[in-house]
Amino acid sequence: MWKWFHQLASPPHFYRISLILAPWLGISGLILVAYGTWQGLFVVPMDYQQGDAFRIIYVHVPSAYLSMMAYMIMATSGAIGLIWRIKLSHAVAAAAAPIGAGFTFLALCTGSIWGRPMWGTWWEWGDPRMMSELILLFLYFGYMALRSSIDDTTKADKASAVLALVGIVNVVIVHFSVEWWSSLHQGQTVFKKGTMDADMRIPLFIMLIGFTLLFGSMLLRRIRTEVLYRERRTRWVREMILSPGGGA
Repeated sequence: MWKWFHQLASPPHFYRISLILAPWLGISGLILVAYGTWQGLFVVPMDYQQGDAFRIIYVHVPSAYLSMMAYMIMATSGAIGLIWRIKLSHAVAAAAAPIGAGFTFLALCTGSIWGRPMWGTWWEWGDPRMMSELILLFLYFGYMALRSSIDDTTKADKASAVLALVGIVNVVIVHFSVEWWSSLHQGQTVFKKGTMDADMRIPLFIMLIGFTLLFGSMLLRRIRTEVLYRERRTRWVREMILSPGGGA
């Protein structure tokens, strides 16, 4: 029953699967993002309150969603590595961190651009959603800095996994901040019935799926690089490099 799980946790097996999946995820994601962008920019009508400024939602919402999802993948992978000592899990966590940091930065930038015409300010230091998202970015930076500061890979894996698990508290705060405290940021609207017109909602869902597929493609590619670095002295890596095509 668990044979597939153990096979997937094998670095050589995962490497071969990622070679197949990454391009398909990337191409599919690009197609969906291109279609969703066209719909969001040129087909969807203006919002009756925000005008054309609302259209940045088609980048901001997927970025914010992936900033949290990437962190949960990083923390969950780190926990699996700590508990079951699966080497590949730590590679997944290490690969997810810079991608998650990138989406978090994009979410902060697009949120600031969106907030300027809506709130009259680029940034509000007292807003719980904005500040918790900024803390999330610092957690990503701290995770990566901690990993790079420890030469021993095993020790770096354990220490960074603990830090990632502690940071889950902030992910919960990011998600529920608009419900727990008074915030300039609007509440949950995407999945609430009657809060968003279907013509606007469908392209947003397309963008969410497209961004997620692109994230999956980027993650697989980074995991492959991380696996090769960690397994560089193993026999299967040497054989792959010496084989025709070099495993590319």
